[in-house]
Amino acid sequence: MPSPANTLSTLPPVMLWAWERPENLDFIDTSVIGVAFLAKTVYLRGDRVLARPRLQSLGLREGTKLVAVLRIESDHKDLPALSATQIERAAIEVTALAKLPGVTAVQIDFDANLSERDFYRQLLTRVRRDLPPAMPLSITALASWCAGDRWLSDLPIDEAVPMLFRMGVERRQFESRLKSGEQALKSPCGNAAGVSTDELVPTPSVQRLYIFNPTSWSKASLNSAMEAYQK
Repeated sequence: MPSPANTLSTLPPVMLWAWERPENLDFIDTSVIGVAFLAKTVYLRGDRVLARPRLQSLGLREGTKLVAVLRIESDHKDLPALSATQIERAAIEVTALAKLPGVTAVQIDFDANLSERDFYRQLLTRVRRDLPPAMPLSITALASWCAGDRWLSDLPIDEAVPMLFRMGVERRQFESRLKSGEQALKSPCGNAAGVSTDELVPTPSVQRLYIFNPTSWSKASLNSAMEAYQK
């Protein structure tokens, strides 16, 4: 039986994030480009877990390698209880993504703050337990998590994707590291990175690049991104 790492290695070197907007990506070269699409958003409110599926269209070419993404949002007014019940319900929502047609991996996008880290760790442990054994579990990561913050080191994940955009005050520091060729991303963030078309950074030296576009993808925006990031 293939391992999650072996399955992950079958993904193309470039993955386009397709967020909650109409997307038609039937023009991509599927031999070098895949799609990580927002499949579901989960809201943590009080002791509740509210799930909203993707509502926008997604056009794909046959054979496109897919990563199903689940975004987690914490309510800032009705603060989440971060309870065992919420872990269980959120895990069910995540693991359901593995059953979507053509999905190669599952990715969670959650900007967990310090008080939410234990909840997130328990959630990831539950998800890893319940996913099919060969299904990779990927997460997005704040850039700061990949610059010496050790809390990622023992999480039950197969990939961490540091988001090298919307970094705020850390932007200059990471840009300097990338330009110098210094190892800017600590393990387990060294194999993939996330970049954006509207905040260009020096191309990270990683096996897989996830690219975000703030508007719907087109042939022109894809060509510009591929040129900018030398792909």
